[in-house]
Amino acid sequence: MAMKELREALHFACTVEFWRMAVLWTLSIILSYLHLFAQTFLSPNSGSYPRCSPRPVPPPGTSSSAAPAHGRPVCVITGATSGLGAAAADALSREGFFVVLGRSSHLLSKAISNIRKRNRGADLKAFEVDLSSFQSILNFKDSLQQWLLDSDMHSSIQLLINNAGILAASGRSTAEGNDMMMGTNYIAAFCLTKVLLPLLENSPAPSRIVNVTSFTHRNVFDIQVDKATVSGKLFSKLECYPYAHIYEYSKACLLLFSYELHRQFVLVGKSHQVSVSAADPGIVKTNIMREIPSCLSQVAFLVLKLLGLLQSPENGVHSILDAALAPAGTSGVYFFGGNGRTIKSSALSYDTKLSKELWATSCNLFFELQLSSEETST
Repeated sequence: MAMKELREALHFACTVEFWRMAVLWTLSIILSYLHLFAQTFLSPNSGSYPRCSPRPVPPPGTSSSAAPAHGRPVCVITGATSGLGAAAADALSREGFFVVLGRSSHLLSKAISNIRKRNRGADLKAFEVDLSSFQSILNFKDSLQQWLLDSDMHSSIQLLINNAGILAASGRSTAEGNDMMMGTNYIAAFCLTKVLLPLLENSPAPSRIVNVTSFTHRNVFDIQVDKATVSGKLFSKLECYPYAHIYEYSKACLLLFSYELHRQFVLVGKSHQVSVSAADPGIVKTNIMREIPSCLSQVAFLVLKLLGLLQSPENGVHSILDAALAPAGTSGVYFFGGNGRTIKSSALSYDTKLSKELWATSCNLFFELQLSSEETST
């Protein structure tokens, strides 16, 4: 078995995609830190936001000025059973949020137990949701709304953190036939945001969307946003699955989506009501590398630790918390490096023409999934 694993690791290490991860991803994280240091040195007082305590939310039938101290705002976090998601859930429950954890796993109860061991007063609710399935996302929305109603809570949420993401080393499809990595990393975030937007807009206090992206988006210099590419079906036709490229592409799409949604809120005068920002945690030691041969991932973590680039989830979560707790109205920015700091993402991510095209393609995919779901249910 050991020889077989060694041969698989050697074969994996000889691929272009592996070396793209090893070289280009390391260079892109170093470039992000150079941006951060340059900004800190040249403009130490710009691009930094303090954290603010969340506002209490009134129960149904009362005004926001009458909100009781125990009226905890509701935060939804995807991929919250381990790594960054679990660290964010723990930290935000301490900040006063009623945290809703979503994941398709039996680990939900274990995650809640672990958080309550550290914070006995945490208000937590778990929902099982498979983000690779559009129907599961719709079921989650219905369950969440019913829970808010049954709990006599305000029919709204104040914070959505699209944290779930995977690095799939081989190609496979979602229930709807989309690429699993594109389906989980981007399409799910887009669809979940769309279905929960009414709850965010219904909030009596300013609400916020935080999309967890990655420095790897900097390696995307040319991008197609047609249906075949965004759905990932194009990649299934390729002889070798370009997993590193797809991961970068999914994170670039998430950024384009974030900035376009921010612009739309500004255009309709809702930016003070619903804000959206991106958060880049950097390199964090989580289980996202589980599909990479273990000996290679262990060597990678060791090298990154020696370079001072590897963080624990408890440290890596700071950029997510900065985005989640930024002052009301903070929107359309890219949090990186902790301490409330922001930097510029890649030039491509600010291409408004491209983001509008991606929005149109994504909306078409959403409506197709919605129509298919309705036909199945009838």
